[in-house]
Amino acid sequence: MLEHTMTLPDMPLPVGDPSLLLIDDDKPFLQRMSRALDQRGFRVSTAESIASGLSALEDHAPAHAVVDMRLSDGNGLDVVAALQRKRPDARVIVLTGYGNIATAVTAVKLGAIDYLAKPADADDVTAALLRCSGIKVELPDNPMSADRVRWEHIQRVYELCDRNVSETARRLSMHRRTLQRILAKRAPR
Repeated sequence: MLEHTMTLPDMPLPVGDPSLLLIDDDKPFLQRMSRALDQRGFRVSTAESIASGLSALEDHAPAHAVVDMRLSDGNGLDVVAALQRKRPDARVIVLTGYGNIATAVTAVKLGAIDYLAKPADADDVTAALLRCSGIKVELPDNPMSADRVRWEHIQRVYELCDRNVSETARRLSMHRRTLQRILAKRAPR
């Protein structure tokens, strides 16, 4: 049983092992999210890189993890895969500021239970970590626009072509320079 005096309204507490590893290279975000998740009943440990995250897994494989996709020393999916090998029942959330469908699919295949775009707040993360499997996810208030769906499709093909711009452009019947301009822009809303 958890021994926390502070509970937040309408937020369930983690049941069983409340250990959580939070990995992000954005130090202010890491500190804010760590405090917020601690207040929600998790026992939080933090890491700012893949190397320190993998090292933390060697000491103790947590029941929960929140991992940033792009870290200064590599891809956060490496930590997801390592955690799933060490503790298959771990509930992992992947956070990213560069969301696309291809990486979300890869994250889920590696064992992540959800994939959240930044800026995600602690309530979103907690809800995703504690959501029981089998619960139907509600339709978002603002679903992806047609421009975003197109961008996601281009990103998926780009990933499937091993990030080869020329091959992606050929498969999409698109001029290579046009594709490069699209890839250089941020994702539409």
